[in-house]
Amino acid sequence: MIAAASPLAGPVAFLRQLFEAAVAAADPARVVPAALPDKPAGRVVVAGAGKASAAMAQALERAWRARYGETPEGLVITAYGHAAPCERIIIREAAHPTPDAAGARAAQEMLALLDGLGPDDLVIALISGGGSALAPAPAPGLTLADKQAATRALLASGATISEINTVRKHLSLLKGGRLAARAAPARVAALMISDAPGDDPAVIASGPTVADPTTRRDALAVLDRYAIAAPAARAWLDNPASETIKPGDPRLARAENHIIAAPRLSLQAAAELARARGVTPLVLGDAIEGEAAEAGRVFAGVARFAAGPDAPFGRPCVILSGGETTVTLREPPPAGARGGRNVEFLLSLALHLDGAPGIWALAADTDGVDGAAPVAGATITPDTLARARAIGLDAAASLARHDAHGFFGALGDSLVTGPTRTNVNDFRAILVGPIG
Repeated sequence: MIAAASPLAGPVAFLRQLFEAAVAAADPARVVPAALPDKPAGRVVVAGAGKASAAMAQALERAWRARYGETPEGLVITAYGHAAPCERIIIREAAHPTPDAAGARAAQEMLALLDGLGPDDLVIALISGGGSALAPAPAPGLTLADKQAATRALLASGATISEINTVRKHLSLLKGGRLAARAAPARVAALMISDAPGDDPAVIASGPTVADPTTRRDALAVLDRYAIAAPAARAWLDNPASETIKPGDPRLARAENHIIAAPRLSLQAAAELARARGVTPLVLGDAIEGEAAEAGRVFAGVARFAAGPDAPFGRPCVILSGGETTVTLREPPPAGARGGRNVEFLLSLALHLDGAPGIWALAADTDGVDGAAPVAGATITPDTLARARAIGLDAAASLARHDAHGFFGALGDSLVTGPTRTNVNDFRAILVGPIG
């Protein structure tokens, strides 16, 4: 986890404290123990995937041992660098957002753990954002390379996370309810840390323990909408066997899904801290989607209004939001360019604020990684553009080539936390007005 908040010392430090409060609210060590299921008469098997899954496994082991005097066995898959030491639960690391061979091998290990369970057994599924990529279990007739190609195309297309997961579910042996179906007739208790806009359990990590209301025709429609060829995926989706587990399937009758941490709860924690510091929080929701650069333009308008004389609330105030924007790559970015949706949002915000006084902002991914760079996000200040011009940086050109990480890194305004070992999606905070 990131370090505890330091004493208030200026607008940027205050914004960092809000981010820290949001991440702390989703700390697995805080939220897992209260959600422990009852001990079964039979075996306990732990399975899961996601950027928070290793920390969840660690918290589960400690809480289970304290309550029941023993430690459960199992396996979870997390992202490289997000592991946490466990006693008996095996931790595997794999690639995100594009799956790799390590994830495919670990997914097969997990599937094997689910075989042969009986009605007295319990599977505790530890599910969090990132699980879709981290546990690739290609459906019959598909290879890992097929899934990698489809994933890369979807990520670059501008498709929403819900659309991407609609496809992923239908290409997998684990997603779309298939993990729970494989474990039947055992009881399944899924503990979920949500990174999904709206906290739909069927979307978190592509819903491995949740009945899937989407169809293979919906998945094909997503590929058509974004002109994605993916011939192997299309061939499988034409097969009725590609259909996921649907609502009412008896194999899911004993599957329970519990969201134990979510973006809205993290936003509430940040809002409570702001209020305690005398800053009015304005929470705009946890399900903001759309193009990151366009969101930056819109939020610049909101911030300007909040700074103006017609705002129906006092200052200082902080505009809080979550969700998951997208970055559409019309063509491959130039060599060396490094971007992510949070820093792209911020760079667009800075350009449209154009040095407006009294406005600061932070945007970051709560898992500590924005895009493919080991950087959580960044901050902007009223003089961001002026400081950039002073060292020869062109903000508009950096945005056009999707090099926002390079831009903020050159300014020294990157937010580097390291892996937080949780994941409740993006966190954005725009502070308007001076703070005491």
